[in-house]
Amino acid sequence: MTVAVSIEDLSFGYKGRSGKNFNHLNLKINEGDRFGIFGPNGAGKTTLMNLMTGLLDYEAGSIQLAGNEIKTHRKNIKKLFGLVPQDFSFYHELSPEENLEFFGAWSGIDQRTLRQKIKSILGMLGLQDFRNLPVKQFSGGMKRRVNLAISVLHDPSILFLDEPTVGVDVQTRYAIIDYLKELNKKGTTLIYTSHQLNEAEDLCENIALIDEGRIIATNTLTELLKEHGQDGLEGLFLTLTGKEYRD
Repeated sequence: MTVAVSIEDLSFGYKGRSGKNFNHLNLKINEGDRFGIFGPNGAGKTTLMNLMTGLLDYEAGSIQLAGNEIKTHRKNIKKLFGLVPQDFSFYHELSPEENLEFFGAWSGIDQRTLRQKIKSILGMLGLQDFRNLPVKQFSGGMKRRVNLAISVLHDPSILFLDEPTVGVDVQTRYAIIDYLKELNKKGTTLIYTSHQLNEAEDLCENIALIDEGRIIATNTLTELLKEHGQDGLEGLFLTLTGKEYRD
């Protein structure tokens, strides 16, 4: 099976802080997977996402996306992946269409193809009727969909999702998850983290649980639930990471 993301002996620590966030971390995510990364607050989920997307530089080890080492093939990897960050990553004064035109041109998509993609994506995400309105007027759920639209505009083979549905209503959450499943059916590898564990159960086929910078369990969700005698991800999460406050 082809590997989408390969992490080998990864070590990283923030400058000015004692200790390492990750020390000799290893993880492989296969192409076409719907992979979830979970853990308590401060476990390192977002830091790991930022390392896998090149937003942070690691000290030692290796991270490869589709066989491309991040440190030495930055131009290649930018075309390979999309990132849906926790924070909104667009221009609030612009409309969805204007945002997509800007980010599409920045990605090097030709104008004819870009117009077709914008129309298709806005339609699939229920934003076509609002395409010319300033995004600052939108609800939280609509803004989340704009965030998602920007991240998939260039047809990435790997899509990183950091809390993609935080703060949205139930209808929007289901719509986004259904859209992600459709992308996955077409071959997009999904790498996802969230505190919405019920949502995660619906989306993720394989998971890794991390705590204090270590992977404490990784397998198919089905096998981990069976191994630890749990009937849901929330119970599994509490069993492996404990019930103490994590602030």
